[in-house]
Order: sequence, then C-alpha cells, then structure tokens
Amino acid sequence: QVQLVESGGGLVQVGDSLKLSCVWSGRTFMNYAMGWFRQAPGKEREFVAAISWSTYHTRYADSVDGRFTISRDNTNFTMYLQMNGLKPEDTAVYYCAARALFSADTVVVEASEYRYWGQGTQVTVSS
Repeated sequence: QVQLVESGGGLVQVGDSLKLSCVWSGRTFMNYAMGWFRQAPGKEREFVAAISWSTYHTRYADSVDGRFTISRDNTNFTMYLQMNGLKPEDTAVYYCAARALFSADTVVVEASEYRYWGQGTQVTVSS
C-alpha cells in the first residue's frame, strides 16, 4: 500500500500564493506518476496538474497553466504544487494522487487511472 498525505492548504487572499506538499510512503521503491486534483463544493473532482516520475514531463489544466507549478523530490518522497496568483475559483479541496508505472516518463491526467489518493487539503481564496 501507498499512503499520501497533503499539507499546505489554508485561507488566503486573491493574488496570494500557496505551496502544497504531498508526502508518500509505503512502496517507495516503485516509480509513481503523480498528480494534483481538486474538488469544489457541488462540483466534480477535476484535474489540476500531473508530473512523471522522471520529473521531465508535466501537464496542467488550462485554468491553472502559467499560475501553478508542479514539481517533485523523489529523494524525499514529496510532490509539490506551487500556486501563484490565486483566484476565488481556485477554492477547493486539493488531492494528490499516485499510480505505479514501469515508465518513468508517463504523465497521467485521468483521475480514474490513479490508484492511490490522499485525504485532501482545503484551499480557500477570499476576495
């Protein structure tokens, strides 16, 4: 089993920045493609960003491209989401997800393809 724990959420103002972290533990010898998703009240969970195990490949949702940056430190089993220029519509619970893959360069953007999920961290952007 793999455990994922998010942190770094909070209440911020429009235009502020936050950096989320996701620490994974368990089968740390596997290659994991990872991603961030979010779910706002009354809405379905949506893709935010994803990164390959190698870190060379990333993908972003159009709504966050240019404002958010995904990264990871495999040595410390941690993935990050740097969020700049936050907007009220970024308010949501943010989840990290992981999937074991043989390929080090695959990016996974579909929620249904992820096996492991964290419990989420709340991000609230106040206007």
